[in-house]
Amino acid sequence: MDFSAYELESAGGSVPDGLAVEVNGNTARMRGTDHVPIRCAALTGKLGTQVACGIYEWRPSPCREFEEGSEACNRARSRHGLPPLTTDLG
Repeated sequence: MDFSAYELESAGGSVPDGLAVEVNGNTARMRGTDHVPIRCAALTGKLGTQVACGIYEWRPSPCREFEEGSEACNRARSRHGLPPLTTDLG
């Protein structure tokens, strides 16, 4: 997952440098998001059981924009063999 390199700690942002790689001068990528299978270096826990972001407070902007139960969320879940989340309360 790519984001602005200005979000890295070394550039005054909050994303820990050790969990990202520079793609070019303006773009960085979370480690593990360009591997198969995809697994972000900041993800903790076991997929399908319980996972969490290890840098939730410092996560990059694409993660902040990713909403639980959204189409993008459910596509990601589907890629890992997980059922979609529903946002229904009733």
